[in-house]
Amino acid sequence: MVDARGPPPAPPSPPHKRSTNYGYYIPMDGGGSMLTQVQDTYPPGLGEPINVIISAYSDSQVLQNSVDNGGLINYFQSFGFSTECLGQHSGSDQAADLGDGNGYLNETAVIRWDYGDANLGTCQETVEGGNHFRYWIQNGQSADSGAIFMAASYEMPIADQHNIIVNGYNLGRDWLVGNATSQSTILPSLNMTNTSTYSGQTSFNNYTYATTATYVSGLLQNTSDGINHYQSVAVNGLNAIDGLVAVLTVKMIKQPGGSNSSGAEWSNRPAGLMWTLLAMACAMLASSL
Repeated sequence: MVDARGPPPAPPSPPHKRSTNYGYYIPMDGGGSMLTQVQDTYPPGLGEPINVIISAYSDSQVLQNSVDNGGLINYFQSFGFSTECLGQHSGSDQAADLGDGNGYLNETAVIRWDYGDANLGTCQETVEGGNHFRYWIQNGQSADSGAIFMAASYEMPIADQHNIIVNGYNLGRDWLVGNATSQSTILPSLNMTNTSTYSGQTSFNNYTYATTATYVSGLLQNTSDGINHYQSVAVNGLNAIDGLVAVLTVKMIKQPGGSNSSGAEWSNRPAGLMWTLLAMACAMLASSL
């Protein structure tokens, strides 16, 4: 007998995976955004810029969300940032939609400047303020790049409700890049363009990383519209954000068992502390304007 129902339906096609020419998928292509969702803003609906991306072209070991084996947390620690004070989350969650099919998700974690102490220094940042960032991993089924998306800013002390300093989104991004690439001078935030590039090395726990940061336009707008704290962050007639995103490509160039000694491996890290002491002085000056 002939089956009148006809042949069975074809199985659904797998999700189309877009090209990762940039080392990440553009969130807006999948209905996402490069602005976070912040709770209880006034007016409602304001967000903070996702202004740093660790490219999927980075070494896969670096992109693992782990402190072990030279993974992502160890990389953050190599340029002066660490996990929250005693493992306790401080502050409100923010959510991001990276256009990967996961919709809006709260940050994976908040990472704070550690003031030279990877174990307890973030307690000082929680109280005194400083550079910090939230991050998300682009790993949904419709856009699984594995890239790390980060919303960086420089916040005031807890006594000032952790508000963002003047120009604090651009400065938070640029001071992070300066530390991650071991720059000897503060990056010129007001002169950044989509051709700005910086490179350098950092080390922690006998792992050494080479980071190249390239600034790109087109992912964010040069605007104050929709930006949290836009009234106080914008400075001297400029917008709250300049529309640039720093894309980091990270390569692990040494790991335990290599030729460098432990002392030599650690030598790159304290330079970041000197950088941030300069950054803090600039922040104090900017907040007094």
